[in-house]
Amino acid sequence: MTTTETSIGHAAADVIREHCDRVWDDIVPILHDYIAIPALSQDFDADWRQNGEIARAVTLISDWCSARQIDGLQVDVVEHPDRSPVIVMEIPATGTGTDADTVLLYGHLDKQPEMEGWRDDLGPWKPVLEGERLYGRGGADDGYAAFASLTAVEAVHAANGSHARCVVLIEAGEESGSPDLPAWVDDLRDRIGSPSLVVCLDSGCIDYDRMWVTTSLRGMVMGTLTVDIVTEGLHSGDASGMVPSSFRIARQLLDRVEDSITGEPLLPELVVEIPDGRLAEARATASEIGAIADHYPFVDGAGPTTDDPAEQLLARTWRATLSVTGADGLPPTERAGNVLRPSTSLKLSFRLPPTADPDAALRAITEAFETDPPYGARVSFHDADSAPGWNAPVTADWLESALDAASTASFGSSARTFGEGGSIPFMGMLGEKFPDAQFVITGVLGPDANAHGPNEYLHVPTGRRLTMAVAHILDAHARS
Repeated sequence: MTTTETSIGHAAADVIREHCDRVWDDIVPILHDYIAIPALSQDFDADWRQNGEIARAVTLISDWCSARQIDGLQVDVVEHPDRSPVIVMEIPATGTGTDADTVLLYGHLDKQPEMEGWRDDLGPWKPVLEGERLYGRGGADDGYAAFASLTAVEAVHAANGSHARCVVLIEAGEESGSPDLPAWVDDLRDRIGSPSLVVCLDSGCIDYDRMWVTTSLRGMVMGTLTVDIVTEGLHSGDASGMVPSSFRIARQLLDRVEDSITGEPLLPELVVEIPDGRLAEARATASEIGAIADHYPFVDGAGPTTDDPAEQLLARTWRATLSVTGADGLPPTERAGNVLRPSTSLKLSFRLPPTADPDAALRAITEAFETDPPYGARVSFHDADSAPGWNAPVTADWLESALDAASTASFGSSARTFGEGGSIPFMGMLGEKFPDAQFVITGVLGPDANAHGPNEYLHVPTGRRLTMAVAHILDAHARS
């Protein structure tokens, strides 16, 4: 199929643009309301059900969606006593589309914790529109997804275009690794069907000048490493030298899995051979974009692990990394006495290459930590979990043309592809369940949008344009 054949025409493109712009004028205020809800994901709020913030976010989103004037739209909040809820929406086919085929559109509504370091005039639950940026936790990751998905469907209708049967699935546990989603997908399999196209709006972009499509996602292993050496704190002058520091033991254990100088993983289960196609993709993107690490807020005199632009892309997408994201047993510095602490716990986040086996990685990490602990210390790697990565199948000719046409119509530039360093466990799961499906993984998280961190923001013009692009892709899919 040619690029011309995937387009629904200039007049219809104008209708799509006008409709998306008009609806986004209404979406921005409701995103203010969504950002104000501290809907922490279940791993970060043990009492999430009683606190009711996830329920507030579900109600806000489902009420807005239910009020949309889309023929045949069905919106359901599906709940289970042992799971976080999901919002499921179904829209019958229109135009030349068919109900025998399905497009699955995915997003999530749960959020990461607040984090420190927000500007004095900003905050995680304080929505602030500053120019083109809507600041606050969750707007770009991933609260906009439900609104953008239905708006794209509406735009197809407004332009008299076509789309296959659409199912929109919005979960509430993605930031916790989607622990409930496999069960939901099984329970909802009759409603989900066998999608031939999956659109996920939970990814990022290297710049705001075009549509960026994610071709790979890293997997992950998360868990807490705990080292216990004595049963109570001891005077450091009296005991140190004879009693080893629990922190030093933890350092030794980390050295079993990571080279502390280079950051390279030391376990073979964390390493894969990078496909030639992904190497070529990284080099092509780097030659056009340059060093993407330049936008990070390094302190004066500091810099990235490598200055090579292609290696920067590969380091964040196809190589394993370890981050220490939290700690217990360490008092604040202003309250730290001369005490040899009895225990140290470190929250660890391993990012895995897209094709690494996450279960094998978890087993290898656990064995490395717990086997033959130094000094006979009590060591455990607990509360651990793993999630798969994802590597995109070969892009069909119709979709490759459709992506370029959609990006050109919406952004004025053709689409580009890249690997993403984050994890979306749902994509790995769907890739296994629907190996013949085509995937459009994209999003609005640009160079300094700072997802999960302080001063997170949504670039509103990109949200508008990406919604337009999805509308074009839905129509092209129906015509393919």
